[in-house]
Order: sequence, then structure tokens, then C-alpha cells
Amino acid sequence: MFDNNLIQSTSSWPFVEVRRLLNDRKEIIKKKNKITFQTGYGPSGLPHIGTFGEVARTSMMINALSHIKKIDHELITFSDDMDGLRKIPDNIPNDQILKLNIGKPLTSIPDPFKKYDSFGEHNNEMLKKFLKKFKFEFNFKSSTDNYKKGIFNDSLIRVLEKYEEIMKIILPTLRAERRKTYCPFLPICPKTGQVLEIPLLEKDHKSGKVVFDNKGEKIETSILNGNCKLQWKVDWAMRWFTFDVDFEMYGKDLTESAILSNKICRTLGKTPPNGFAYELFLDEKGEKISKSKGNGISIEQWLRYASPESLALYMYPNPKRAKKLYAEVVPKTVDEYLVYLEKYHSQEIKDQILNPVWHVHNGNPPKEKIVMPFSMLLNLVGSSNADNKKILWKFINRFHKEIIPSNHKILDELTEYAINYFKDKVAPSKKFKKPNTSEKKALENLIVRLKKLDQKLSPEEIQTHVYTVGKENGYEKNLRDWFRLIYEVVFGEENGPRMGFFISFFGLKETIQLINGKIK
Repeated sequence: MFDNNLIQSTSSWPFVEVRRLLNDRKEIIKKKNKITFQTGYGPSGLPHIGTFGEVARTSMMINALSHIKKIDHELITFSDDMDGLRKIPDNIPNDQILKLNIGKPLTSIPDPFKKYDSFGEHNNEMLKKFLKKFKFEFNFKSSTDNYKKGIFNDSLIRVLEKYEEIMKIILPTLRAERRKTYCPFLPICPKTGQVLEIPLLEKDHKSGKVVFDNKGEKIETSILNGNCKLQWKVDWAMRWFTFDVDFEMYGKDLTESAILSNKICRTLGKTPPNGFAYELFLDEKGEKISKSKGNGISIEQWLRYASPESLALYMYPNPKRAKKLYAEVVPKTVDEYLVYLEKYHSQEIKDQILNPVWHVHNGNPPKEKIVMPFSMLLNLVGSSNADNKKILWKFINRFHKEIIPSNHKILDELTEYAINYFKDKVAPSKKFKKPNTSEKKALENLIVRLKKLDQKLSPEEIQTHVYTVGKENGYEKNLRDWFRLIYEVVFGEENGPRMGFFISFFGLKETIQLINGKIK
């Protein structure tokens, strides 16, 4: 554990939130001798990165907790899979299956992917598979299982006992027309299997028997054992009440709902958990990422292009600031991860605990010399035409025999990620510039200069020569335009690697051939 004074003074947000939690719920935690964290997930669409973000960030807090206080703790990942399907997601195959089952609980709808027993189970398994891949420790709980197995029964009776008080909390927030039919309990229709939103006529809080008005037809049922579920704001509060939840994160768009659920939890008889409202994730257009739209970038896409650790790094900084989350942010995030990782092992302890990779790796970041940034590797993929990691490694080892996969595991992983990203995102959008006469002459002069250089020169020395050629060919007032010309002609992009480093790594002879091939 770190020095206590350091722990109490560090400003990294996981430590700040844990200290607040321990202070705010001091007596409750002391009585339970346990801290329960919860994250929620609505499996009405394929899991997206926002869901992962809640688990990753909460796990960072749990890691911080382990350095402050040794206490039993649990992270519940709860799936509201008994919710009725309201609309068809845009990114699902065989959506006719979903259209035929609109309104039914997600776990009662056949899996359109034909892998599991239900659509809800399919999405749950996708989420669990990913979380396990990142080695998160969590206790997955299914709404369907908890309702049908009677785990919520006592809490449901409590909700029925407090029915009038709960209605007084919810009704003022609804439009006039909805107030006429609102009920915290949603019965499962015995005829259609759909989750119904209909008014309550009669209730018996001792037995749990209830009667609903289904458009003039009475439905008599029980609130117990999965015959009914709760409206989600009441359901949220009921879960806090049932599992004695101490902390839960949620998107900023749920702030008003959290306020209502807090009131309901108090009405049921317990103190609601500490909350943390994080800003939303946006796609490249600045629109909120949606499970049903499938916009932004999916978990599977990120893991095709980069490591889980880079994704966790993306989640760490400034949770209360909105973040754009789409494929183009991946290379930048990977490079930031590499920079933080390289700095970490030379930092003092007080700085290490503020380094994001400390939180990403639960206090134990790996140690490896960082050979090159991911952006550089992407350029190497394009320049070498490597379509698999073995070919790319053979190219790397032509000039750097000491760099091998066994002692550069991070680089070895990056080679495969870079090839995938280049194929999917870089190659299709490349637009190579055809230089005009003066631009071609400048690049020819660069080739002349490179032919005179020694491969043993340092990247910085080679970079100086590239600068000099630019200044000598009319770019002395704006060297940025000089490098943009090189990037657009050689790489087909407006931005590119630091040329001295690229030429040193790629090879003088190979760079000359590359430029020649682009200006002919």
C-alpha cells in the first residue's frame, strides 16, 4: 500500500470518489463490513462501450479502495433483461424475429443470431465475454433470474406496501395523460407474453395479489416470482434496496431519474447509494451513442484495432467531460497509452499514482521499452505492404534484429492491431497527392540528400536534414506545409510520422524507393 498521506492527498478521481464514499456512508459500511458497487446494463441492443466504461471506471475505484481500506467488496453487473423490447435496434440481423416479439421481455425473444436461447441472453453473454477478457471481477445478475427465482419477492411486497408514497413521487413528473394509466408494477400478459403498462385496480400487500385493467379486461395476477416487473425507476431503487448498494455510476442523462430513484429508495427504508453522473459518449457527429442505433464504435471494433488496456485508458481521464468515441480516436489513444507507460517506471511514487496506466493496470503496469508509436506502425504497414504480422516483423527485424516478439510483447500485439486498423480504416480513405512541378523537384532534392546520408545517423540528425531540404526549397516560412506535402504524396494523408524516426526505422534505401515510386 502507498503511504497514507499520499493516499489521502492524491487528486486522481478514483481516490477522490472512494474517500467520499467511505466518509458519506461511514456508519452504513461499518455495520455491513462490506461495500457493494453496482453497474447497470439494458440489453435491448448489443453492448456498447459506454457499458464497458461503467465497469472499467468502477473497477478503478475498487482498486483505489484496496489501497485505502481492506474490506470485503463486490461489484454487481446487473442486466435489466426482463424489460420489454420497445423498438428494433438498427444493427441486428434477422430483425423480423424482433418485430414479431415487440413488447416481450428480452429473455423471452428468440435470439436473431441463433446462438443462445434468447435475444437477452445473447447480449448478456457478449457483455460477460468481454468483461472477462479484460479480467474484471464482477458478479453478474440477471433481472429475469432474480424476479423468477423470488429473490426480489420481499422487496416487491415492500414496494406494494409503499405504493401510495411511491406514486406521489412519480406522478408529478409525468404528463397528464400518462398519469391516468401509470403503475409501478408491469404485469406480464398471460395471453401475449408482453410487458404491459396498464393501471392497477386492486392490490393486497400481504399476499401480493393484484388486479389490473387491460383495456376493460381484468388481469388478476401476483407481483411475485416474475409475474410482474417494476417500472425501471422504481426497479432501480428496488435493486439498491435489495442488494444494499453503496455506489453506482450512471450517464448524465439519467440524473433526474437518479433523483427520483433516490427518493423511492429512502421511502422503501434505506439510504440510497452514492452516485456519480458521468458525461455521455458521442459519435463523430456529436450525437449520443445509442445501443439501438449502433453508432460510434463497438466493443468488438475497438478490440480489433487496439488492446483492452487502451480502451480503459480512454475511459480514465475526466469522466465528467463528454468524449467523442469513434474509430479515428483509437490510434491517438494507443499512442497516449504508450507514452504514459514509458514514463511510468521512471516516475516518483507520487507521480505514478497520478499516471493513468496505474489505474488501467490495477497498480502494476508492465515494463517494456516502447519502440515506436502506433501511428508510426500504421505507416510502416502501408509502406511495407505487410498483410500479416509475420511479414511486418520480418521487415522490422531487417534493421532492428534485437527487437523480437518475445521481449516486446506490447509491440507484437500492436503489429496485428495496426494491420487490422490499416486495412479497415486507413487504406480505403487514402488519397495520394500528385505533386506539381515545383513540389516534385523539392521531393527529388530530398532524395538526393537522403542518398548522401549514413544509415547510422540518429533519427534527430536525419530529421534535421529533412528540415534543411524543406527550407532550401521554398518552405522556410512554413515547414508544416513541407511535411504535409511529404505525407500527402508518400502516405496519402495530411498527417504522418516524424520523418527522421520513420526514415531511421524504415531504412534510407527503402525510403528513397518509396518516395521515387510516388513521384514518378
